[in-house]
Amino acid sequence: MSRTAPATSPAPVVPSAWADVVARYLEALRLTHYAADTVHIRTLYLKYFVAWATARGLTTPAAVTRAALERYQRWLYHYRKRTGTPLSVWSQHGRLVAVKGLFRWLTKQRALPMNPAAELELPRVTAQRLPQPLTDAEIIDVLAHAEPTTPIGLRDRALLETGYSTGLRRMELIRLRLYDLDLARGVLVVREGKGQKDRVVPIGERAIAWVEKYLDEARPDFVVEPDEGTVFLTRRGRPFHPNNLSRLTRDYLVAAGIAKRGACHLLRHTMATGMLEHGADVRVIQEILGHARLTTTQLYTRVSIRLLKAVHTATHPAATLARPATPPAAVAATEPLEAPAASLLAAKETAPPPYTQRHEDRTESGA
Repeated sequence: MSRTAPATSPAPVVPSAWADVVARYLEALRLTHYAADTVHIRTLYLKYFVAWATARGLTTPAAVTRAALERYQRWLYHYRKRTGTPLSVWSQHGRLVAVKGLFRWLTKQRALPMNPAAELELPRVTAQRLPQPLTDAEIIDVLAHAEPTTPIGLRDRALLETGYSTGLRRMELIRLRLYDLDLARGVLVVREGKGQKDRVVPIGERAIAWVEKYLDEARPDFVVEPDEGTVFLTRRGRPFHPNNLSRLTRDYLVAAGIAKRGACHLLRHTMATGMLEHGADVRVIQEILGHARLTTTQLYTRVSIRLLKAVHTATHPAATLARPATPPAAVAATEPLEAPAASLLAAKETAPPPYTQRHEDRTESGA
């Protein structure tokens, strides 16, 4: 009697060298349309983890246990950079998320019988502290430090003006292409921004004027054929590296004598805060910044004390009362008090303070 052979399932992925496993995992992320930035940062974080694991004899994913991952978490907590500063909580969190993602994928692929990272608790993160936005005078000073008399200075002025006018993220500025600009209509298109979403962003007339001047007079000096259409080019004709763009922006902030932390994101935050202070609806700002959730925009557009003071003055019943011409301390002691004030003062002198009376009552009753 012949028996039918049982149906076979696809062969599970067998863990081999770390490089092979990580490469397959990253390819799986790309196939499921993870953002390029996400794949890039996970590549970097997994490179750090593999180096740590290999140095401790953990040469395959099968050798990693929950205890080993907890040991790695403790190592991240105690790690110090060359500057002597620890990793931020957000950095520790991101590195562990990358590791958890790798082992979750390996378990789904049946490469491992169980997920050693399943119950690994991530460090608790709180909302990131936003940089203090620049004042109107400060942002004008920063922009003025980009001398438009040279091609590089003209490029930098156009770049800073665009970042401040549109509130684009650093990578969105770097990826901006010539065909994304519609300067006649005063808008530009952000393609595949955060979350791989496109959006149309307005750009102000002043920024348009500087961008047009840069495109006509400076960009041709930077172009290296074939021209891929990147708007802002380095002197070698290439798109900016994110760190280099941050460094360039930071240099102009330092040149203007500004010690506030941040670089490209500081321009974005300044733009959003300035629009809010001048009456823009927070939902409009949400659309411009490209936030998926309104709560994120409300975090970015922290209300300044200047706006709080203006609202207080406009709405509080006593905020607009005229101050006395003579300070109270300058009033002579012999000057007769007005009747209401005199009666109030007399009442205060004869009546014991409420707290003192209650305290005495409790003391006498044995409380």
